[in-house]
Amino acid sequence: RAGGRAGRAGLGCGPGGIQGLMVNQHLLVPLNLEIDPNVQEVQQEEKNQIKSLNNKFAFFINELGFLEQQNKVLETKWSLLKDHKIVQNNLEPVFELYISNTRQQLEALGGERLQLSSKLEATQDMVEDLKVRYEEEIKECTTAENNFVVLKKAFQDADAAYGNEVDLGTKVDALTEEINFLQALYEAVRISDISVVLSTDNSQNLDLDSTIAEVEVRDEDIANQSHAEVESCYQKK
Repeated sequence: RAGGRAGRAGLGCGPGGIQGLMVNQHLLVPLNLEIDPNVQEVQQEEKNQIKSLNNKFAFFINELGFLEQQNKVLETKWSLLKDHKIVQNNLEPVFELYISNTRQQLEALGGERLQLSSKLEATQDMVEDLKVRYEEEIKECTTAENNFVVLKKAFQDADAAYGNEVDLGTKVDALTEEINFLQALYEAVRISDISVVLSTDNSQNLDLDSTIAEVEVRDEDIANQSHAEVESCYQKK
């Protein structure tokens, strides 16, 4: 259909049938696909906090075990002293005070252990949430990169199509000028042939209508052939 319109425009209406392609320059600006560096800094800071909490947790566990062992040693010594009936009025209050202080330290360490366990769980949950958000941002950046590649390819195809249209329009203009020239040439040849026939063979009473019809048929065949060449050029493109 486009080839037919272009052919008719070349024969009767002249050039100027192809319009320029308008491209929005704002769509050609590269997308900002950088990942926020603060995400990695926060993630590293959380890892350091977890490592520090784990170290403190391990230290308190070791300290708790040591105090428990000391408590057992003291209880054993105290039991041995009682079994041997070594009673010293000034020593018993000292041991009782030491055992009481040790138990208070154990209770304090137990409470701090619970607090550290709760804080460790909260930190692990926060790290997991940051991990999920980071993976989502990676997916969004990947999608944006793919969309940018598709848009870039579309603009390249549009530029190539516009270039082909411009080249095709130039060829159509050239073929149109050639057809017009051939038509003028064939018209001059036809008039010349008719004049020669009339001047050289006027005495033989030729059939003028038949001669004119033959020349018109020949000119029409030549014009149809030129039109077919234009159609073929558009179909190849």
